[in-house]
Amino acid sequence: MFNSATQSEFASALKKAYTWYTGGFATFVIILAIAEKMGLPRIYIGYAFLFATVLLYAGIGIMSRTSDAAEYYVAGRRVPALFNGMATGADWMSAASFIGMAGTLYLSGFNGLAFILGWTGGYCLVALFLAPYLRKFGQFTIPDFLGARFGGNIPRFIGILAAILCSFTYVVAQVYGVGLITTRLLPGVAFETGIFLGLGGILVCSFLGGMRAVTWTQVAQYIILIVAYMIPCVWIAVKHTGIPLPQMVYGGVLEKVTAVEDKLIKDPKELEVRGIFKKNSEDFDAKVKALPKSWEDGKVDLQKKLDDLKAGSAPAKDVEAAEKAIAAYPKTADAAKLAWNAAKAGNAARSGPPLRHAEAFPGKDDAARDVSRRNFLALVFCLMIGTAALPHILMRYYTTPSVKEARTSVFWSLFFIFLLYFSAPALAVLVKYDVYTLLVGSEFAKLPQWVTAWQAVDKALLSVVDINKDGLVQLAEITIGGDIVVLATPEIAGLPYVISGLVAAGGLAAALSTADGLLLTIANALSHDLYYKMIDPNASTTRRVTISKILLLVVALCAAYVAAQKPADILFLVSAAFSFAAAAFFPALVLGIFWKRANKWGATCGMVAGLGITFWYMITTHPWMREVFFGTPRSVPAELWWGIQPISAGLWGVPLGFAVIIIVSLITPAPDKDTQELVDHVRFPLLRGDTVNTTAT
Repeated sequence: MFNSATQSEFASALKKAYTWYTGGFATFVIILAIAEKMGLPRIYIGYAFLFATVLLYAGIGIMSRTSDAAEYYVAGRRVPALFNGMATGADWMSAASFIGMAGTLYLSGFNGLAFILGWTGGYCLVALFLAPYLRKFGQFTIPDFLGARFGGNIPRFIGILAAILCSFTYVVAQVYGVGLITTRLLPGVAFETGIFLGLGGILVCSFLGGMRAVTWTQVAQYIILIVAYMIPCVWIAVKHTGIPLPQMVYGGVLEKVTAVEDKLIKDPKELEVRGIFKKNSEDFDAKVKALPKSWEDGKVDLQKKLDDLKAGSAPAKDVEAAEKAIAAYPKTADAAKLAWNAAKAGNAARSGPPLRHAEAFPGKDDAARDVSRRNFLALVFCLMIGTAALPHILMRYYTTPSVKEARTSVFWSLFFIFLLYFSAPALAVLVKYDVYTLLVGSEFAKLPQWVTAWQAVDKALLSVVDINKDGLVQLAEITIGGDIVVLATPEIAGLPYVISGLVAAGGLAAALSTADGLLLTIANALSHDLYYKMIDPNASTTRRVTISKILLLVVALCAAYVAAQKPADILFLVSAAFSFAAAAFFPALVLGIFWKRANKWGATCGMVAGLGITFWYMITTHPWMREVFFGTPRSVPAELWWGIQPISAGLWGVPLGFAVIIIVSLITPAPDKDTQELVDHVRFPLLRGDTVNTTAT
């Protein structure tokens, strides 16, 4: 992208370029705002944001195209700390962080803070235990380190498999987010179509220029996403408090939310609606117990109703509704059991009082609160360790000019990520206060436009139904998905649609930036670590880069297909990736750096054991995964170990990985002298020279 003679000149050129870029994008948004004021239809604003941003990223990708191995894999190791921090921030602020964080805090209150604590703590671990040492090592990928440190291709191959597993799981979540955002930007576009439209933006950067293109694109994406996040956050703070600092008004608004919750818990209308849900749950339970007769009777009743409507010349809409009810009716008694058990659980969940936002470790009794506390701490642990072990994040610190720059880069990463994390709790509380005070109690005949718009996208994301038929909205009648809270905030705050488009563009930037890094990690693991290091060591640079590009395309299409199936919510998929990374990589990396005695067999067995137990716990406890792998209905309760949810499966894998590596290493021969000297070299990152003689070519 730039060809400056010195590093300082290079950094100066970057600052000028991104200053012009920021000004140009601000001008673009202002022009669209004026056009909206003059009557430009919303759909054209959506198309403008989508295509303008994608074309912008494509332009950077084209300008940064390369076939040079060092440029393709590690951006030439010349990314200044400030810009690497911005790129890492964009890489990190995935669809889960940008879209899901505030939504998770909205839905789970205090317990959602586990994500902020875990992710922030993880970067501290990166700075202390991994980033400078891996930069001193000087290779291209994490499997590179495993192969060189532990010797032979077995640890490298296990590292490849683990990198693919956690990165693919993570990238599916990003592609899902891309589909969701694109669908919102372009009303009327199907979710599956939105995925493949956004996929073009993902591919064009990473495909053409590898890490060089991804880095400079991510810096551009960070600027868009942080601006997009802060504008509605500040605006809704002003709307409810008159103060443009959402972080400063958080406590006061939280007190107001708590006061409203106290009223809603006792409100007669709310109790009426919750009573209806309780009755519905009991009815479904009775129908399940009466199978198969209840299924047969229901089928007969529906057909009789349709026949009566036709015989009585009922309105066409009533006949059509009856026909749809028959078409939707379970085809077998077994299908009815699954559907009715799910409906029973759903109604039971909505029959309880609203979760108090400020309540720590909520539960109906002491035992339930203990389980909640254990899950909170387990999630913090997994997210901390997983953050420190994610391959696509650690690869970012290979791109800096020196070890010192790598350390400084971690500081800047934390700073740029902090800007969002410090705002997310405030945004969640402000949106909740808006919903509680303005939507709850309003008339169904006068629902806000944003409610109608999001119900049209997906009923699972937002549904407001008059359960008790009183014409007024009760809180218990609202079903809201965490994935729309941020995207809907501009409309909730009463901002012009152009800001909604800006936020969607920010969310798209977040999803694209992370997806680029993840796809590149997978493609590099296959082309560099598997093909070049294990299959054909004599392969030319051009051939390696070409293979990486082809594999990147294949992986992207596979991720798009999986995401189109809507396997689970964004935050679970992301958290699963963290558990996989924590169990597979963290013990091997830390012991590989700080313990000379760790050897090939210890690392191999430790990674397999840690990853194995994590994956096993996840597929045997998560409803969707149990259904896929074992055919177990989602309504059947899982047997959890100490009540730990599958999102924190890495809790079992990390200690097992450490234990196995230590035990197996002690009962097998110690590493050779060269390997121990490599450890000594990596352990002292401030010594002259940043890399060892194993620097990849």
